[in-house]
Amino acid sequence: MYRPPFLKQGDKVAITAPARCIEQEEIQFAIHVLEGWGLQVIVGATIGKKNHQLSGTDAERTKDFQQFLDDTSVKAIFAARGGYGTVRMMDNLLYTKFLDHPKWIVGFSDITILHSHLNSVMGIQSLHATMPVSFEKNTPEAIQSLKDALFGQSLEYHFSSHPLNRNGEMHGEVVGGNLSLLYSLLGTKTLLLTTGKILFLEDLDEYLYHIDRMITALKRAGKFQGIAGLIVGGMTDMNDNRMPWGKTAEEIIREHVAEYSFPVCFGFPAGHINDNRSIVLGREAKVVVGEGECCFKG
Repeated sequence: MYRPPFLKQGDKVAITAPARCIEQEEIQFAIHVLEGWGLQVIVGATIGKKNHQLSGTDAERTKDFQQFLDDTSVKAIFAARGGYGTVRMMDNLLYTKFLDHPKWIVGFSDITILHSHLNSVMGIQSLHATMPVSFEKNTPEAIQSLKDALFGQSLEYHFSSHPLNRNGEMHGEVVGGNLSLLYSLLGTKTLLLTTGKILFLEDLDEYLYHIDRMITALKRAGKFQGIAGLIVGGMTDMNDNRMPWGKTAEEIIREHVAEYSFPVCFGFPAGHINDNRSIVLGREAKVVVGEGECCFKG
């Protein structure tokens, strides 16, 4: 898996909005943080644009993202926020210049589709991490993890064990992201390859029965077969029907993977939570799932 060059002071980075609309004042705090790291920040033309929910038309969002993919002076592209819409521009992006000069693609949630494409189609690492819209609410640890990942420092996280964990050690490339997005990729050319890898999942604002549906679909597609391990981040603000499903999102996942022997780690500090730690997707990691504590090194 190819690793884009790490950043250094003086590098240019870009912020663009491939999905939901956003105003510049919503990312101003993040701009100050990035500039404080010695980076030059370029704000894309989609910031401040609005086409109903989206940050401009499909053509405008594609043009903005394509410009930064092609610009060799830009060393990282930050998605300003998630929401929905990245998929609508995916098949119109060209990666010829990007493949000659790969750079970090940074984001999570709706950006999972880009991560999956980079991983399964192009073999290039990317960064599952917080986005500018969230910087002000993120924990210091989350922001520091982003800086460490971009500037080439190793990542190490210690966090409490979860009662549903299946203890053990897992080694392998980390892949994954938002469960809803991964589910939507089934049957497409950007379908994630998981065999021998550590699979990471997180999600937000889903009905519990739909969590069951999506996990069942991934299981039927063989996405849990032969993986090195499973790490589950925030399953945040889940919804239920008037007649309850009867299990939490974590319990649903644990039930479906009970037949496998790989380690399972819940409560990983990543996803739609303030303590959204960075994960380099496509990079080898080691996760120790222990009795009282879990440790991630990657």
